[in-house]
Amino acid sequence: MRFRHRDGTLVHLAYCTNVHQAEDLDGVLTQLARFGEPVRERLGVDRLGLGLWLARPVASELVADPGAVARLRTELTARGLEVVTLNGFPYQGFHDPVVKHKVYRPDWSTPERTAYTLDLARLLGELLPDDAVRGSVSTLPLGWRTEWRDDRGQLEVLAEGLAKQDRPVRVAFEPEPGCVIETTEQAAALLSEVDKDWLGVCLDTCHLAVGFEDPAAALGRLEAAGLDVVKLQASAALEAANPADPATRRALESFVEPRFLHQSNEGAPPGADDLDLALDGGLPGEGPWRVHFHVPLHADPAPPLRSTRPVLAGTLAELFGGGTARTDHVEVETYTWQVLPDAPADDAGLVAGIAAELDWTRRELITLGLEEVSA
Repeated sequence: MRFRHRDGTLVHLAYCTNVHQAEDLDGVLTQLARFGEPVRERLGVDRLGLGLWLARPVASELVADPGAVARLRTELTARGLEVVTLNGFPYQGFHDPVVKHKVYRPDWSTPERTAYTLDLARLLGELLPDDAVRGSVSTLPLGWRTEWRDDRGQLEVLAEGLAKQDRPVRVAFEPEPGCVIETTEQAAALLSEVDKDWLGVCLDTCHLAVGFEDPAAALGRLEAAGLDVVKLQASAALEAANPADPATRRALESFVEPRFLHQSNEGAPPGADDLDLALDGGLPGEGPWRVHFHVPLHADPAPPLRSTRPVLAGTLAELFGGGTARTDHVEVETYTWQVLPDAPADDAGLVAGIAAELDWTRRELITLGLEEVSA
């Protein structure tokens, strides 16, 4: 979906396909028919944006075969779908039974991460709609803090490679709890010397909330450092107002699951690296907890838990409520649908949930004065 800001900026809204399992081209094409087009039809729009996740094997397949890229672009067009952004955070295996720390490997000290990201940028340049101003690729915030070798030399190689592209694609580093860059303050410090023509920040509002960051202050910090919000990931975290309460603890226990990390904070970080560790004494339980568990944007979890949707709404207001749009790529990224305690029972349930999240975001943008435009 597309929206026109009052300053004339064309704002793209998409949903991230890392919620779907696909690590070959046939799998990606299948998800377009199985989910992408049905979500578009349910929303009643003529064009829907996808934030494609192309795992390393898919990217390699596409890079090796120009005909495959043409096939993907043809299929997107035929189904009323467009791509202006890719999620380049997970390398591969994002739907393995256990992902946890593997999602941060390889990190940004390795040439493998650089090669993968430049392949994604090249592919995105070929998939971009003709009228798109630019593309974006989101990526991990350097690496997991305990595994990181302090070597940012690959970022220079990345920027040099992006500058050679025929169509502009920018890469956005996504602060996340527990990583080398987990807050906007760390982003401002550690990315101060990068080539800002090509590199910037992906602001994930679930992560922002888990860090107990104020949206206005966070955006001001990035702006002062000269770092653009290349992309916003619209997401909400799980919140427990009183984690010492037995009923609240039982509710939190239902969100403990083996696939993804669910970093948890009680106030500002550092916190616990996973929700089970927090419940096992990793956090004192004297104040509210926020948990890195992406919950649907449009629906609160059952009481006594709640979501950090107000942080998302506040961030959207800061980005789009003024006279100038402060980003033009918005991606709904609730990748946790299948591991929710009340996970959708079938494809139809997942389609309905994704469409409801996009509709909530659409209505927020319209409330902020943006005008929805057709293809």
